[in-house]
Amino acid sequence: MAAGKYSLLPLKHAAFKNVAVGRFISFLGNGIAPVALAFAVLDLTGSAAQLGLLVAVRALASTVVMLYGGVLADRMPRALLMQGSALAAGGVQAAAGISVVCGFCSMPLLTTLAALSGALSALAMPSSMAVVAQTVPKDLLPQANALLRLSTKLALVIGSSVGGLLVAACGSGWGLIVDAATYVLAAYLFSRVKASGPVKLPKRGTLVSDLREGWSEFVSHTWLWIVVLQATIWQAVWAGAIQVIGPLIAVNHIGEAAWGFVLASYAAGTIVGGLVALRWRPERGVATGVAMTAVSGVLPLTLAFSSHPPVLIAAGFLAGLSMEQVMVASSTAVQSTIPPARLARVASFQIIGSSAAVPLGQALAGPLANSVGTRNLLIGGGLIIVLAATCSVSSRSVRDVRTTQRRQAVPATVNDKPATERTP
Repeated sequence: MAAGKYSLLPLKHAAFKNVAVGRFISFLGNGIAPVALAFAVLDLTGSAAQLGLLVAVRALASTVVMLYGGVLADRMPRALLMQGSALAAGGVQAAAGISVVCGFCSMPLLTTLAALSGALSALAMPSSMAVVAQTVPKDLLPQANALLRLSTKLALVIGSSVGGLLVAACGSGWGLIVDAATYVLAAYLFSRVKASGPVKLPKRGTLVSDLREGWSEFVSHTWLWIVVLQATIWQAVWAGAIQVIGPLIAVNHIGEAAWGFVLASYAAGTIVGGLVALRWRPERGVATGVAMTAVSGVLPLTLAFSSHPPVLIAAGFLAGLSMEQVMVASSTAVQSTIPPARLARVASFQIIGSSAAVPLGQALAGPLANSVGTRNLLIGGGLIIVLAATCSVSSRSVRDVRTTQRRQAVPATVNDKPATERTP
């Protein structure tokens, strides 16, 4: 069978197709929402500080609720939790949009709604990762994860563009209302996911005991916490070097438009990387992906020495291309090796560990640049990315993780019966 056809086989499973299309639609809204919300706040207050506060509150709410979302997803049907969260998030975004359109919005209201939106997103996120293993056979997990990564990247790019057009044509309030509609449509698709619920917890304990059990499972897999620790370091460096120092260099040397092309080239690289991950399935995918992340250090290192936009655009593309393999491989490995009854809780620790350092990196970038100099900070950041990848892949536990198995014969017609009912 041709590799391309094999790569699309997950879409023949109705449950996975509904998850994939639902996530694509909700991520379209996720691309629209930040643009609409930013202009709503700026129109209301004219203050970038107020916008930053709102974003921080949403992120904090998401972090606080994430672990509870993992516990819930191991206690109840994950598709149902995704459906309920999407419906509630649609209501929250509709309220925000109506308040802007009707002229009664305020910063306390928008901030409260942003916190609710962040919390609801966190409730659904562990489920959306764990449910994939219930919708396709195990041998199709790499392709399924690659398809999800690719589709959501495309959705965010498209959504951001549509968001700008919507705000320009109709105003920020209508952008938020359209975002609400995407959540409602996604909830409908999630309601059609015919995957059985996760394995029931043998005994429901307290929230703390359930989290402790999930944490024990997480740390028992050496390769997993090593890869997550590396991701934490990468996120801190990337947030400081690219999200804080990068715009500063753009203003002083290359211009905002050129920096926009650099960021666009990074996004294009992730999309091409997704296409590569869809077709290329190395047996030791985690180790291969971890090694490839070292290439992303090329962008901060290039920023340190060059202000030529074509060079930076090429570096941005390579950086984006290098990151997708580890995302797909690590998701596949977690879904394949973690017991189903603990999968969502482990996923919640993985998500938090991979993203918690972003605010720290953003906060430290400015003071460190003033202390050691912008160029030295970028050089150090690029070298840290390379060193972290090298240390991670040097672990035998990381190198020993297998993410593919011998291909099975694929029937001409695929039964839409949930994967969890076909395989133990």
